[in-house]
Amino acid sequence: MPQFILSMPLLEGLDGVEKMSKSKNNYIGITEPANSMFAKVLSISDTLMWRWYELLSFESLEAIAKLQAEVAAGRNPKDAKVALAREITTRVHSAAAADAAQADFENRARGGIPDDMPELTLPGGQGIGALLKAAGLVPSSSEGLRKVEQGGVRVDGTAISDKGLKLPAGTYVLQVGKRQFARVTVQPHDCPPSPRRRPLPLGAAA
Repeated sequence: MPQFILSMPLLEGLDGVEKMSKSKNNYIGITEPANSMFAKVLSISDTLMWRWYELLSFESLEAIAKLQAEVAAGRNPKDAKVALAREITTRVHSAAAADAAQADFENRARGGIPDDMPELTLPGGQGIGALLKAAGLVPSSSEGLRKVEQGGVRVDGTAISDKGLKLPAGTYVLQVGKRQFARVTVQPHDCPPSPRRRPLPLGAAA
């Protein structure tokens, strides 16, 4: 009986080096919210963008080649990347979700804060590194402190630099980098913890 082998090209992940894989954390999940999906596509390099166009876009090779020539002639490559992000987000979610994701991305690029984000209640008395970890914004307290040292952490829109900071009781918007947000209610230090988390609605920012 004849045997047939179908060979398919591998899709490189967000890093542009390794194949896309959940275990390597360089992937976009098809169940991810539209805002996250859109932003992740825009995070890839200009070189990788053309590889993704070839493997993921429904545009013809002729149309892709024309777009590539326009970029080579001076057109902003971000235009092409936005078009790819919109195409992928529309295919998985909807055109309306892609519109909202683009608006959210542009708002964040201007320093805005998204309306939808994870909401948590956490016990007080924690240092800022531990608080960022508990909020799911960094993988470890030490990484949180490193982000503070690099100027990549904001509290209510204001960059912080004090690695020994302990927020008093109250509600704050914590931000790490440009895309990670959480609204955190810090309980009084002597109050027993009662963590709560409101699930993200479909299409909300991650």
